[in-house]
Amino acid sequence: MTVRNPKTIEVGLVTKEPLRLEGLASIFENPPQHSQGEVVPVKGGLDDLLRRPAIQYLVIDLNASSPGLEILEAVRRQRPDIHPIVLGPEGDDELMMDAIVAGARAYLDSTADPQTVRLAIQEVMSGSIWAPRRLLSKLIDRLLSKRDTSLTNGDPYLTDRERQVLELILLARSNREIASQLGIEERTVKAHVGRLMRKSGVDNRIELSIRALRRRNKGADNRDVAPDRRERQ
Repeated sequence: MTVRNPKTIEVGLVTKEPLRLEGLASIFENPPQHSQGEVVPVKGGLDDLLRRPAIQYLVIDLNASSPGLEILEAVRRQRPDIHPIVLGPEGDDELMMDAIVAGARAYLDSTADPQTVRLAIQEVMSGSIWAPRRLLSKLIDRLLSKRDTSLTNGDPYLTDRERQVLELILLARSNREIASQLGIEERTVKAHVGRLMRKSGVDNRIELSIRALRRRNKGADNRDVAPDRRERQ
């Protein structure tokens, strides 16, 4: 029986083209910098990979997988603890946004070189989302335009440190950058981010940012109307 290093991180590879599968596997031949452990690619069908509890990350090739985004929906239903990394067509902003809304933690186009893919995987492992910042801005604008009934439930209580972490998340800082700026361990940042998501009732940083921005905008609206209310009293 093979004994795995306790720090081994298994990453599932999902694609229907054998050549692309070998290309994805080759990405892991040289470990990225600041790796949290040995990263090992695992080949197999989606159902088989989802049944492996050790797999917390999936690289999904939308260029060669059908039915595309439905794979992400299936992953979120069956294994919400898995963090998908998507490879898809270049220049399709709508697909990128739809993929992130469906649960993708990273989106890279098919022209991304192995080093970029490794860096994206490492960022996802550190708790961040990898996507063009212009795209994240468009995504937040789009989602902010939708009604959020959760605002009627009141704001969660946040500690001072959680508020500091949240402010840096809103600036699109990674866990590593937040840890460096606040002078704390990266694992401590991860713990704060986890608590922030639980308190806000969300399961990713995009939704967390959107909830925070909506609450901030609501607070500003309330401050704008407060003087009028006092005058009527």
